[in-house]
Amino acid sequence: MNVLRRVPVVILNGFLGSGKTTLFRNLLSQSKTKNIPVCAIVNDMSELDVDGELLGTTDVVEEDRSILESIHSCVLSSKKGIKELDKSLKKLLSNQNPELIIIETSGSCHPMPLINYFENHLQVQLTGVFALVDSLMLAHDYNYGESLVSKMQNNLVHNRRNMVNLLVEQILFCSHLLLTKADRIEEDRLPHIASYIQKINPFISTHSVHFGKLQIEALLELQEYDYFRVAQLVEELQPVLMAEEENDRPYDLATRVIKDDRPFHPQRLWEICHQYLDKRIYRSKGFFWLASRDKHSLLWNQAAGSISLEIIGSWISGIIEDEHNGLSEMEIKLLEERLSRESGRFGDRHCDLTVIGDKTQVDRFTNALKSCFLTNEEIELWKNGYEFNDPWPKNLVKMVN
Repeated sequence: MNVLRRVPVVILNGFLGSGKTTLFRNLLSQSKTKNIPVCAIVNDMSELDVDGELLGTTDVVEEDRSILESIHSCVLSSKKGIKELDKSLKKLLSNQNPELIIIETSGSCHPMPLINYFENHLQVQLTGVFALVDSLMLAHDYNYGESLVSKMQNNLVHNRRNMVNLLVEQILFCSHLLLTKADRIEEDRLPHIASYIQKINPFISTHSVHFGKLQIEALLELQEYDYFRVAQLVEELQPVLMAEEENDRPYDLATRVIKDDRPFHPQRLWEICHQYLDKRIYRSKGFFWLASRDKHSLLWNQAAGSISLEIIGSWISGIIEDEHNGLSEMEIKLLEERLSRESGRFGDRHCDLTVIGDKTQVDRFTNALKSCFLTNEEIELWKNGYEFNDPWPKNLVKMVN
């Protein structure tokens, strides 16, 4: 009698900005070079679906967009998110024959509803729940992890649920824990973080991962997730999580979207970030351009107090305006035809950003960011070749697949 093979599923879970998308892109790139058929599901609680767009630029997804399903505008662990997950899995399994399915959750996703969903699934088998934990965030906000448990205990005493609960519970439910950004803290402090995490979940091993480098073959060797180990935890948290399942913005999170065709003033953006950004702004991400760097499409990537800017490509407008673009007349004509379909004042240049933070603080930071766009007078200066002061690092990283 033939037993139907269940496709292994690995979940990449972790707090906002912990490095899930970087790891996911790396794994997808490996799947192409090592010829391992993989399907992907990505969840972004924002309507902009920034993570979906970033994963869409990997070679393997560009070749076959049908291997990627994107679920956005809700958190995957909500009732709506689980329904969308079920639809996405059915679609992938009916059209593809993967050796592995990888799911990236949004940073506010609780793992328990997903684990409950997969426990009795007939077509797929949950093999890994990876919790990615930002070492730098633990160092700065939780004294290298030491105060995490005490803050959780204080929440329990006061019957309070916030991001501390989520972070601890992500660790409790994980089968594997990966410490990210370990290169950005003192090397001798990493064992301290690992030891405090082990106190929260002594059943897991803890590893540090640099720049999302994890061998994809290791994911294929995992055994089925140990549901028995978390059975008591599920029973205790079930009533609490049921009360949250209708909430697409849990833990007092709020999301704001910024859409504009104007560039940011580089100096003003620098000053606003130093003045207004604090740990209550958990995450902001998206695509933008600077008045001082109008050729490049940039990725804005902020987690807590850390910001990175990356080059993800060139604007068509910038290529056409460049006298030394090296293109033929036919190539320029094709680009001009594409550009004619854009509705913005500056061709295809635009800014699309998502801001996620504590609902009491998110508007303050969002409005401050909006004040950084060029005014009409500054736009005229830019058009006439004015050079704006730019304090941002000159050598930005270029994103590669």
